Amino acid sequence: MAHYLQEAYAVSLRRSIHITNVSPSMWYYKKRDRGDQLLRMRMKEIAAIRVRYGFERILIMLRREGFKDNHKRVYRVYREEGLNLRSKRPRRSRNGAHRLERVDAPAINRVWSMDFLQDALLNGQRFRILAIVDNYSKKCLSLLVGKSLRGEDVRNELSQDCKEESCFPERIQCDNGSEFISKEVDRWAYANNVTLDFSRPGTPTDNPYVESFNGKFRDECLSMNWFMDLEDAREKIEEYRIDYNTVRPHSSIFDLPPEEFIYLHQINPEFSS
Repeated sequence: MAHYLQEAYAVSLRRSIHITNVSPSMWYYKKRDRGDQLLRMRMKEIAAIRVRYGFERILIMLRREGFKDNHKRVYRVYREEGLNLRSKRPRRSRNGAHRLERVDAPAINRVWSMDFLQDALLNGQRFRILAIVDNYSKKCLSLLVGKSLRGEDVRNELSQDCKEESCFPERIQCDNGSEFISKEVDRWAYANNVTLDFSRPGTPTDNPYVESFNGKFRDECLSMNWFMDLEDAREKIEEYRIDYNTVRPHSSIFDLPPEEFIYLHQINPEFSS
């Protein structure tokens, strides 16, 4: 309207603004291009490398790299670039059974969990993976790969993990697999005063920490790679384990990777309380 008065009646800008009761700041305001090209490019790079990362984890990665953009702006760019993850199937509306006597891990390396996964090489040959995680710090202690893993392999891997961590756990949660109930693992646990806490048959919710890890591991590693042979599988899986422990943010430990969480906890034992 003010622009029309200027052209039609040749009045000054000041008078036309006064007549139309328009604020001068509104008249002079010009939208500034904030230049989000760098943000868009980096978000697409992160999403391309870490395919299963959603908005929250991409935002954490950007914060680590020094991006100060507001989370609303980051989410807008995230939507505009079509980086949204496809929603997973809704869970069944049934409460999982919980064992009342099982309590959460009170500290680092007090309670571990272990389980087996299975995948295939490019030629279709199946192989197995033994996953061992610390329930408190979420650290993946080992991912042992082999065509067939027996009780003695589990025993040897546990011994190696205990040697690297310089301690033995008080309790290890696992299912009723033949390798875990073997005499080799039982003797090792008895000799080192470790309690083997077996899940109830057909109840994976009794061992939630390693089951949660298995889902992330399959989504972010097994489903994203072709394995040419067993050695190639070992290399790629070990690379994922290192990345999982040193880079990947975990919401349950303040969006930190496990190694950083452990370091801060050692400096200040009350850090996580």
